[in-house]
Amino acid sequence: MPPSELCRVHLLGEHRELHAIWTILTQDKTGYRNHPETKRWEGKTNALFERHEALVGEMECRGYNHRSPIDRSLGVGPKKQDDLVDSIAKQRQLLRAKDCECPQ
Repeated sequence: MPPSELCRVHLLGEHRELHAIWTILTQDKTGYRNHPETKRWEGKTNALFERHEALVGEMECRGYNHRSPIDRSLGVGPKKQDDLVDSIAKQRQLLRAKDCECPQ
């Protein structure tokens, strides 16, 4: 889902969670190692880096100061993530059901 479609809460939340996944995968940490969202990024930290940059781009468009870069050199695998826990359509449906400011 494009970061531009996320409300502030979900944009910043995904950014925070992405950093946790990055740390688990690049520093071989165990917390949430078996979570489906973490597992889908295994061997695809290049794609995770690209998602980070997309989130950061949207954050900066909204006027946020980003101060938590990640190291591109730790990225491996493809630059595109094709494995989704939920389809984009399902993700949009789930967001519509939440009480948030994500665009409908």
